[in-house]
Amino acid sequence: MRRLLRILLPLVLSMAALPTGAAASQSAIGAAREFAPRQLLVKFEGQRLDRAVELPRGAAVGRWAARLRQNPDVVYAEPNYIATASAIDQAPFDPNDSGSIEAAAAASSEAGKWAYKQWNFLPSEGPESTGLPTSPGGIDAPSAWRNLIEGGRPGGAGIVVAVLDSGIAYRSYGAGYVRSPDFGPGQFVPGYDFVSHDRLPLDQNGHGTHVAGTIAEKTGNGFGLTGLAYGAKLMPVRVLDRQGRGNALAIARGIRFAMAHDADVINMSFNFPCGKRVPVVDEALREAYLGGVVTVASAGNLGSEGCVSEPATGPRVIGVGGTTEGACLGSYSLAGGSIDLVAPGGGIPRSGCPSVSSRPIYQVTLRPGSTSEFAIPATYVGTSMAAAHVSGAAALVLASKAIKSQPKPHYLVDAVTRHLRQTARDLGLPTPQQGAGLLDVGRATNPVTRAS
Repeated sequence: MRRLLRILLPLVLSMAALPTGAAASQSAIGAAREFAPRQLLVKFEGQRLDRAVELPRGAAVGRWAARLRQNPDVVYAEPNYIATASAIDQAPFDPNDSGSIEAAAAASSEAGKWAYKQWNFLPSEGPESTGLPTSPGGIDAPSAWRNLIEGGRPGGAGIVVAVLDSGIAYRSYGAGYVRSPDFGPGQFVPGYDFVSHDRLPLDQNGHGTHVAGTIAEKTGNGFGLTGLAYGAKLMPVRVLDRQGRGNALAIARGIRFAMAHDADVINMSFNFPCGKRVPVVDEALREAYLGGVVTVASAGNLGSEGCVSEPATGPRVIGVGGTTEGACLGSYSLAGGSIDLVAPGGGIPRSGCPSVSSRPIYQVTLRPGSTSEFAIPATYVGTSMAAAHVSGAAALVLASKAIKSQPKPHYLVDAVTRHLRQTARDLGLPTPQQGAGLLDVGRATNPVTRAS
């Protein structure tokens, strides 16, 4: 810190003469939508970043960063960029579907009722003898569940998935917070809230609860829905606030927390602004990779982002685009070299798709504006939802016998990524759009297709 002050104090004096009029103020206000005001993330050679530097009132963050970068001892100096949850708004698919969990519970008295809403988990094809419908955009979860049961680790038992998000409705607390009815109390390991800085990472938005439900909602919950890796444990790590926004430093700390507390997979259904460099997050991701933790991130959504962006572009992260019920690319799904796979995100297909099916991804989550009332909304669409499928699939792959033991932790990450790509279903799209293709969790967990 003393070294930092020796560099920053002269800059305070030299930059006092920078323009502070109306034009400069308007520029700072516009830029502040992308990063935290009056904060810089600065790292020096031989030091580890653990805090943001507070700048004087009225300081132009970009100019401070540019000046600091001129110092040869500065590894990086970047704004504390803000990431946003990667879900988009769409009109409800069915205006006659209230989304109430009471209606869902009444309709779930028979086994297999999940299949009527969760097209995303269905097989894309198969014999009628299974008793299940098929869906062109499904990832064949039933085959994966059979594979894991036969392997003695049903639903990915023994694996921990950290959900870096807006928190999860994972427990009741006081009068204002209620545990989501689709989770059991034994499904969670301790997490942390890097927004409120406490050990209660409770959801105030709904996005994190929805994402967590897709990953590992419990079975037999009375609501006719299920999660992909229903036997895995969830680690709630709150890095996004009630508006679904979180800064880079909190996210980096969340990644390191998950790694330090033995997470096997980290899901990140959020994105930073297009083209922005976020080295503090990249450092944490690199540490996670070397420690053997599989990291998965949404690619971002057209309209919210202009290109595939961090953390999907980070070191060794599995970047995920979104597809629809008709196995088409979602109209929101971005293209780029960092797309490894696509997975169900629901919503309206891209123009030219032969299928017009556009149902969303259904899960139980908070009603908007509430932390104690739940619904099954028809409004969750986007690459946030797609990333959750891949994180659940990674948990199942790790729990299955599909991957051989590896001599080094990061080799395991490489093997899981390679295996998910090799077992994906080619949709016939260009690689920047689909990566290796649509996630096929049935093939990915089949010991016959065991990875080397």
